[in-house]
Amino acid sequence: MSLGIVMLVHDALDRAGQLVRHWATHDCPVVVHVDANVTRDDYVDFTTALSDLDNVRFCKRRHCEWGTWSLVAASQAASEAMLETFPEVKHIMLASGSCLPLRPISEMRSYLGKRPQTDFIESVTTEDVPWTIGGLDIERFTLRFPFSWKRQRRLFDRYVKIQRSLGIKRTIPDGIVPHLGSQWWCLTRDTLSAILKDPNRPIYDRYFKRVWIPDESYYQTLARRHATRIECRSLTLSKFDFQGKPHVFYDDHLQLLRRSDCFVARKAWRHANKLYDSFLSDQRVVLTGAEPNPGKIDRIFAKAIERRTRGRPGLYMASRFPREGFEGNVTAARYTVLEGFSDLFEGFDEWLADTVSARVHGHLFAQDRVHFAGGAPDFFGALSDDVNLRDYNPKAFLTNLIWNTRGERQCFHYGPRDNQDVSWDMAKDPNARVYVVSGAWALPLFHSNRNFSDIRAEAARLQKIESEHLTALRSGYARARSQIWSLADFVLNPTEPLQNVVDDIGPRSIGPLPNLPKMKSLNGFGQFLQDLKNQGMHPYLMGDFPAGHDLVPTTRILRKPHLVK
Repeated sequence: MSLGIVMLVHDALDRAGQLVRHWATHDCPVVVHVDANVTRDDYVDFTTALSDLDNVRFCKRRHCEWGTWSLVAASQAASEAMLETFPEVKHIMLASGSCLPLRPISEMRSYLGKRPQTDFIESVTTEDVPWTIGGLDIERFTLRFPFSWKRQRRLFDRYVKIQRSLGIKRTIPDGIVPHLGSQWWCLTRDTLSAILKDPNRPIYDRYFKRVWIPDESYYQTLARRHATRIECRSLTLSKFDFQGKPHVFYDDHLQLLRRSDCFVARKAWRHANKLYDSFLSDQRVVLTGAEPNPGKIDRIFAKAIERRTRGRPGLYMASRFPREGFEGNVTAARYTVLEGFSDLFEGFDEWLADTVSARVHGHLFAQDRVHFAGGAPDFFGALSDDVNLRDYNPKAFLTNLIWNTRGERQCFHYGPRDNQDVSWDMAKDPNARVYVVSGAWALPLFHSNRNFSDIRAEAARLQKIESEHLTALRSGYARARSQIWSLADFVLNPTEPLQNVVDDIGPRSIGPLPNLPKMKSLNGFGQFLQDLKNQGMHPYLMGDFPAGHDLVPTTRILRKPHLVK
C-alpha cells in the first residue's frame, strides 16, 4: 500500500461516496473531511453508506469557506488522521469530492512507487505566475485578510484599501519564501509529516490564517522548506477560465480527458453519468504507462477561453453580453453607411438599388420610425420598425440586422437627425464602411420655408451633432473604414465619390456608372450659408460655397476604387 487519499467533501455526497468507495476498494485508504455546513442527517447517511469499508476514516468536521484558513485546517486534520491511522502509506494526495480518477489506480500507485522521494506540488513564487486573479499577488502575503471575500466583499475591499493607504505591511516569518500553486497536491509521507510537525508550525499557522487564499500557498510554501525533491506540477488536471473559476467537465469531455493522460481530473459535474461510469468502471483497465501531460489539451482550453471571451463577431451570448469589449467585432459582416446622400440627390435609393448588389434601406435610426427597404414594417429576425424597440438597445438592433442578413450587403442612411447612440459603435466597427458628405443636412433646411431664426438654431444643433460624429470616425479608436467629403468638394465632382461607393459595395455590372441620380438644386445655397454667418452661426462643415456663385459639378468618371481610412 503506497497511496492514501485525503478528501474534502462539501456537496454532491452521492458522487463523493462513489469516489471514496472506488479509491478504498483499490487499496487506497481514504480520510474524509465533510464540511460542517452539511446537515447532520446527510452526514449520518453518508458515513453509514461507507461503514463497510475498513480503510475509510472520517475526521473532525469544521465549517469551510472558499479563500479562508478553514480549508487548510480541514486538510491538516485529515492529513494528521491519515499519518496516524495508516502508517504504511508513502504518498498522500489531496482530492475533493469531485476529483475523478482517469486512469487505473494500480497504475498511479506504480507511478508513485517508482518515485518514492518525489513531491508533486505546484509551487512557484509570485513573480513567476501570470494567473493570480483579483489584483493581489505579493500583497496576499503582506496584508491581512480577516474578512470573507465572498460574504463581506465591501469590508474586504475597504480593509485592503486602508492598509495600502497607511502603508501597513506584515512581516513574513523567517525561513520561508511565499510560493503559490494549485491546491491539489500529492506529497510524500516524510514531507507532509515534516510540515505538520514543524516546531515553528504555530508561527506559520498564525501567519497564514490572515493570508488570502491560504490553501494555494500554505503547503506550497512549506514544501519548499522540507521537501527533498519537488516535481513542480500537480497530478490533478485542474483548469481555470479567464476569471479564475474552475472548468467543469461534462459527458462531452470524455475523449478530451482520456487524451490528457492525467491521473485525476477536477472537477466533474455530479450528473455526468457517462464520465463516472466510464472512468470508475473496472472493465476499463488500460495501462498506458504514459507520463501525465495536461499540455496535450491546453490548446483546446485556450480556444475555449477565446471563444467565451471573444466569441463569433456579431453574435452575443450570456458569457459576453453585456460586457463592454467582449464582443470582438460589433457586427458579423460588412455594411455600408451613407451620410448626406439622400439629402443631396433625388431618388437616390432607387438609383443605388439598381446599381449595386445590396439591399438599400432608408434611415434605420430615424426619429419617426425604422425605414426598412421598401417601407416594410418589419425585417429579418423579427426586427420591427418601432422606434421604442429599436432605441431600447440601438447597438443590438444594428448587430441583429447584420447577423440576420449575412451573405447580403446592407446599406442604410445616417445623419445628425438620427439616433446618435450608435455613432461610436459604428466608428469602432471594422465591418463598417462609412461615406459622409458633411454638411449635406443643411439642404433640407435650405429648401424649407421655416422661420430663419428657427433654421439657424436647427443648423447649429445639427452641425454640432455631425461634428461629434466625425470626431468619432477620425479618432484613434475608430476601426471603421471611412471617407469624408465636404459638401462643396462633393458637388464639384460627384461621380468620383459615387464610383468609390459603388465599387466598394459591388456593382451589378462591370463598367462605368450609369446615369447619375438627379442632384437637388443648389441655386442660392451659397447665399443661404452667408445668411447663417450673418446671423452669428459659422457653417464650417459644408466647405467653401462663395456667396452669389453656384458651384458647377463635373462628370468625370473614375473607373478604379480609391478608399482611405
